[in-house]
Amino acid sequence: MKILSVVGARPNFMKIAPLAEAIRKAPGLQHVLVHSGQHYDDALSGSFFRDLGIPDPDINLGVGSGSQAMQIAETLKRLEPVLRAARPDVLLVVGDVNATVAGAMAAAQLQIPVAHVEAGLRSFDNTMPEEINRKVTDVLSTFLFASEESGVENLRIEGVPKGRIFLVGNVMIDTLLHNRRAAGRSPVLRDLQLLDGEGQPRAYAVLTLHRPANVDDPAVLRGLLGAVARIRPDLTIVFPVHPRTRERIEALGPTTGGAGPAGPGRAVLPIAPLGYLDFLRLMDKSRLVLTDSGGIQEETTVLGVPCLTLRENTERPSTVRYGTNQLVGLSPERIVAAARRALEGGRTPGRRPPLWDGRAAERIVGILTQQLSPR
Repeated sequence: MKILSVVGARPNFMKIAPLAEAIRKAPGLQHVLVHSGQHYDDALSGSFFRDLGIPDPDINLGVGSGSQAMQIAETLKRLEPVLRAARPDVLLVVGDVNATVAGAMAAAQLQIPVAHVEAGLRSFDNTMPEEINRKVTDVLSTFLFASEESGVENLRIEGVPKGRIFLVGNVMIDTLLHNRRAAGRSPVLRDLQLLDGEGQPRAYAVLTLHRPANVDDPAVLRGLLGAVARIRPDLTIVFPVHPRTRERIEALGPTTGGAGPAGPGRAVLPIAPLGYLDFLRLMDKSRLVLTDSGGIQEETTVLGVPCLTLRENTERPSTVRYGTNQLVGLSPERIVAAARRALEGGRTPGRRPPLWDGRAAERIVGILTQQLSPR
């Protein structure tokens, strides 16, 4: 049986790693890995493949950067002949990036079954590009693999037959649990001067921002940066800056915070994007994470790190129900107050949602093998 999978951006890589390994271990399966090339530089692509041990892509479509419509259109155009030549038994897509929806569209047009990993997640906010990608992909998918209970509920409400929905757990957590020990050997805390004289982590927080709603509006972006700098004067907030976010910050002019070595008086420490293992280590030893990322909400839930989500909604409600995540919106005053409360309360590990046990990829490959085997 031939499985062709399509990835395109950094969030995909953490999800495809355990699936590629599970496919490799399963007898009688052939895997063709296609990279759309949406994220193409080393910081956002190459380092993740190395850190996670993902095989080099069999095909790179070289789509590059651009608008959502351009990336989807280019991926469609370049992927169709690949699918016609390969004729896989199933197309496997993960998450909600542009490569995900483009892959589903190309396969559906060629009558190739589509399997969607992370199916059913909904923010109910159609201004998010990812929400459109998720919905369209699910409509076109034959096999819908849900990472949490809300995904199953959403799909059933939308009329998807029960027999096409499978609650399998979270492949992001497969990757985290498999790599946590290796991440412990990362020198990132030493390199960023986040260790005390005895080699123990000092108190610090982590910030990530990349959602268009947060970084494209100058007033919102300035408010968020100002808020995190006010949380606590002696707390360093380490900020790995996505290239697109960096462009928006530079357009703002002088902002609150500073650059350079971590230490008292350095409220916000902007750094270049990190590889997977370095970033996992950074999160694991932090006192607090502030983010607008969906995947980080999941990872902090398992790590037991307090997480403040800088959005009004989340497509991952299990991280609030079971985990350490709290929706705080975009109000600077609310962000500062919630962060101070979280720091005072310390780390209080939440529970893991059902099936977040590191075996989701095995379940997915097992179901596909069973469903697609000749009867």
